[in-house]
Amino acid sequence: MRLVKSARVAAMVGVLALSGGALAACSSSGSGGSSTSSAAGGTYTWWDPYPQHDASSDWAKRVDTCGTAAGVSIKRTAYDTTALTNQALLAAQQGTSPDIILLDNPAVSTLASTGMLNTTESLGLDTSNIDPNLLAAGVMDNKTYGIPIGANTLALYYNKTILDEAGVDPASIKDWASLNAALAKVKAAGKKGITFAGIGTEEGSFQFLPWFWGAGAKLTNLDSSQAISALSLWSDWLNKGYAPNSVITNSQNTTWEEFLTGSFAFGENGTWQVNSAAKASFPTGVIQIPAENGGAAPAPTGGEFLTIPVQKDTARYATTKKIVECMTTTAGQVKTATTFAYYIPPTAAGQAQLLAEDPSLKPWVEAVKAAKGRTSDNLGTKYPKISEAMWTAIQKALSGSLSPADALAQAQQAAAKATS
Repeated sequence: MRLVKSARVAAMVGVLALSGGALAACSSSGSGGSSTSSAAGGTYTWWDPYPQHDASSDWAKRVDTCGTAAGVSIKRTAYDTTALTNQALLAAQQGTSPDIILLDNPAVSTLASTGMLNTTESLGLDTSNIDPNLLAAGVMDNKTYGIPIGANTLALYYNKTILDEAGVDPASIKDWASLNAALAKVKAAGKKGITFAGIGTEEGSFQFLPWFWGAGAKLTNLDSSQAISALSLWSDWLNKGYAPNSVITNSQNTTWEEFLTGSFAFGENGTWQVNSAAKASFPTGVIQIPAENGGAAPAPTGGEFLTIPVQKDTARYATTKKIVECMTTTAGQVKTATTFAYYIPPTAAGQAQLLAEDPSLKPWVEAVKAAKGRTSDNLGTKYPKISEAMWTAIQKALSGSLSPADALAQAQQAAAKATS
């Protein structure tokens, strides 16, 4: 077990403060901080990014159940995603880290880089059954710092009515050429083609990554020919009228609202819209985002990891481990998936059990199997800097202020400088 290097934590807190992360929290059951109770019994502290789920929610009850199974009570505190990372870093600096933090997966490497998180190996937590592509977001320098509770990702929703009218079979869409052909038919039929989120934030990068990776591009080389091909695809959609100019400022929520108007043939969005799609005023379906030359493109993974901060009282780890193991059994994974309705279990056994209960989720299980963590390839804390350069390039190309090649050349220079 490593003790937290407070200077490194303080430096990271300063960086995040400069980035504008809010520190206000929404607590479901009081303030955080480690309890001084002994490892046997007592109260264990838990932080998560779900302030929308209060103490009466199914989620809170599920967390409490795992505490009870471990012989302790749990004091749960919920923050929004950005505030959670900031508060975690501050708590580590002050020596008041909670026993468990459920972190958005890109934040795992941020906290691990400070030395404030235990590795799963040091705690004896088994991760061998976790799909490697999903576990990768919690790996840094060949060490694993958490366990995913589930994953979500992106795919293409489609409006069956529009595709039928345009004579498009969604099963025929296997690559970019066939997708472009479908969009041309939709436009010829007098309908709108595709909407997505190209906003100048992490959401824009998140939505661009399937096309970027699907072209074979790498985040360490933003101006490669493959990257230019991906950004040219998006830019061409606007130029040809396949996508609206609104995508430049669309968040994932606003692009979904556009799709729900029934005016678009396709909408790029995530697992979290499954229930909303089922209630749409038109029949919907889902296909994988195609790679340039065929097959499913790797889409970025969303979802959270259970992490265990370093504690002065190391006797607490045994009980903390029991809580984590309770949350990550096959039954526990499926319970998480059904509680939130938008998570896919991170193991083959969990996915099989989920599909037995709801076969309609098969496209999403397949999408998650092809997905990739944003901080994978050992990018760790470099990813946010690379992502900012990338979404800036997206904005410049979609607005027409620069060509895709020139925008990405600038992005590569900015990313290289920021990560050197």
